[in-house]
Amino acid sequence: MRVRMELSYKTPKGSVATFSSDEMKAAHAILIAEDLIKTGRAKELHFIDSHENSWTIKELKKLMEGIQTEPHHIKVYFDGGFDLKTKNSGLGCVVYYEQNNKSYRLRKNARVQELQTNNEAEYAALHLGLQELDLLGVHHIPVTFVGDSKVVINQMNGEWPCYEQELAIWIDRIEKKLEELGISPEYEVVSRKLNREADQLASQALNGTEITSTMEQPGK
Repeated sequence: MRVRMELSYKTPKGSVATFSSDEMKAAHAILIAEDLIKTGRAKELHFIDSHENSWTIKELKKLMEGIQTEPHHIKVYFDGGFDLKTKNSGLGCVVYYEQNNKSYRLRKNARVQELQTNNEAEYAALHLGLQELDLLGVHHIPVTFVGDSKVVINQMNGEWPCYEQELAIWIDRIEKKLEELGISPEYEVVSRKLNREADQLASQALNGTEITSTMEQPGK
């Protein structure tokens, strides 16, 4: 989670100025804030997250303590496949996360029929990953989404325009869900080889094999 600090600073002679910091990791911001508070001159200090939510230092510390018992350090791999002959789509996602000082891998796939293109399937796979995060109780933290679709990654980043109405609907749906969960997304495009787990799940879904599993990762 990243935040910026906003505070009023009062000099010994009573002059007051308002400051806003650059965005930084919440844990780092708490350390700086505690040091400022020791001076006795920092007034009305609070933190603003990427969704413009305001937190006091007490609220932010409580949130950060709770994060350790909830899923965090999350990376979601997603992939979608589309069979032109059958009009079936296969969706796959793999979620890596940490919780209670342990590391886990969640795998999920699904076969759907209402989609029309491979790009739609890719977006649907990303949305499937978001649904799994919702079920895990993920909220108000950064999450990295990894896929091999340049279309999805670059359109979600805002680097490429979206002219297709059906894809724009998916973008709106995904952004609404991100906002609902308070997730700050980061997107990363990789080769199909590096996305092979999600790709395999999508292929298995197309072949009628449904998979839902969560495993603790050994050696973590």
